[in-house]
Amino acid sequence: MFTITQIKEAHSRVKSGADFPAYIQELIALGVQGYDTFVHDGHVEYFGADNHRATANETYETIAVAPFANKERFIEFLVIHQDGQTDYLTFCNHAGQCGIAKWAVDIIEMTCTYFDISGAAILIEKIPS
Repeated sequence: MFTITQIKEAHSRVKSGADFPAYIQELIALGVQGYDTFVHDGHVEYFGADNHRATANETYETIAVAPFANKERFIEFLVIHQDGQTDYLTFCNHAGQCGIAKWAVDIIEMTCTYFDISGAAILIEKIPS
């Protein structure tokens, strides 16, 4: 079973959104099947086989999440981040500004779904392999 220490080690190699596909491949190798990232404080809940769960409680200063999603603006920020032009914390701040409360990565389906504060899916994207 994977540990937060192993996940942190893999995440330490992520400098921008451009590194995300390689990060996902490392998580697959560890046995992670998915995870949820919460924008307001940065904690992440990972899950794997047999209901194995691990939570990374390292957080950052609270980020306000806008009450309504701005999908178009979020997509602009997402493209910039995936191109390697912003770091993780900047992306989290942009997500909050655009009303994204969390994202859920499903490694089995290879999707990343972004949700607003009400839990509605705002954007679903395929993860490149």
